[in-house]
Amino acid sequence: MGWLCGFAFLAGLVDSVVGGGGLIQLPALFLFLPSPAAAVIPTVLGSNKMSSICGTGMAVVQYARRIRLPWPSLWPAAGAALVCSFAGARAVTLIQPAVLEPLVLGLMVAVAVYTFVRKDLGSLHAPHLDARSERWLGLGVGAVIGFYDGFFGPGTGSFLIFAYIGLFGFDFLRASASAKVINFATNLSALAYFAATDHILYRYALPMGLCNILGAIAGTRLAILRGNRFVRALFLIVVTVMILRFAWDVLRPA
Repeated sequence: MGWLCGFAFLAGLVDSVVGGGGLIQLPALFLFLPSPAAAVIPTVLGSNKMSSICGTGMAVVQYARRIRLPWPSLWPAAGAALVCSFAGARAVTLIQPAVLEPLVLGLMVAVAVYTFVRKDLGSLHAPHLDARSERWLGLGVGAVIGFYDGFFGPGTGSFLIFAYIGLFGFDFLRASASAKVINFATNLSALAYFAATDHILYRYALPMGLCNILGAIAGTRLAILRGNRFVRALFLIVVTVMILRFAWDVLRPA
């Protein structure tokens, strides 16, 4: 349990800043859960969602207290993400998610290269849309990313941050904070399914959730204290790790 809680804290810290906490927490669950439980993939995923949504919820609260968030556009985006993540989960039964891996790998590489080349990307908070356009675009982003998260999942936080920077003109800090709101909605959708099908190990997930909350508190305060440059650097690190992971998955059969 100690190892699981330690990794949950680290996952909450990283995820609250730039997403990607699943890269830390999921492997830890597979490694440190008892063998019978670790062999049941839906149970591992459900326990991960139970823990991670605790940290995501705390990150939303922490950011909302310290940063002015665009709630008029975030609420429709979160609602669309909640609904469309159910649709994405349903689509898994019709299409194999593995077919997306090469596409996601290409998109991740493009995001990393563009962010690295554009040194000023996300350094200035300069929204350029009027309120109505921001709401409609938020609705579209929430629907597309929500469907993707329900269908496949990895990289959701990174794509959301990049979308809010590139499409809305947000800086890294506010883009990350906005991404947490939508992430919470998609996690809630998945958690409802796992809870209904009894695929959550609460005796592990709840202590991990507490540690995830503590990590999220530390991460959000660190992000606000250190600012956009810190968030950008951590964003590039997480995206690079995801690129390596997807490259391994795509190239391994060859």
